Amino acid sequence: MIYFIADMHFHHENVIEFSHRPYKTVEEMNKQLIENWNSVVTSPKDEVYILGDFLYRGTGEQANTILKQLQGKKFLVKGNHEQYLKDKAFDLSLFEWSKDYHTLKYYKKKFILFHYPILEWDGYFSEAIHLYGHVHDTQTVHFDSILGLRAVNVGADIIGYKPISIEEVMEILDTRVQAAQDDNDYSENHRKNVEE
Repeated sequence: MIYFIADMHFHHENVIEFSHRPYKTVEEMNKQLIENWNSVVTSPKDEVYILGDFLYRGTGEQANTILKQLQGKKFLVKGNHEQYLKDKAFDLSLFEWSKDYHTLKYYKKKFILFHYPILEWDGYFSEAIHLYGHVHDTQTVHFDSILGLRAVNVGADIIGYKPISIEEVMEILDTRVQAAQDDNDYSENHRKNVEE
């Protein structure tokens, strides 16, 4: 199974207030995020694409400790808070790879993975899907309206603080497309009724 998540912000105390997270302490948040992850990522073969900001201003040892507790194969698309990668104590082998941008192909669909929301991405006009993070819950609606139907924010604050499966992403997209089609059908019918 393939999963996605962004903006976990392990060890970031201020994100609790900033993003209105339902935790009292950073220790409680860290523990719950690990439990949430392992409740859905259950196989060592599961792939989880982390779209940035895994750990906030933490050390390599802190990152090692958390990553060792998380099930599945972990891939990192770097965000703006990946300073632990430069720490000599960090074990790079805990990620399958880490890069700035990634294109994932899945059943003839192209997924563009990037930490930041992109206005137009590779394959934009060919129905490619853009998954991103960085934008926390305070601005999500604004970005959704700008980026369109095929861009999905997979930030932890948006997706219930646990990785979201690729099938769930596809269901979100199908629902959006159907709703847009229903709106278009309604508008067209309304226009015809007014003209008659």
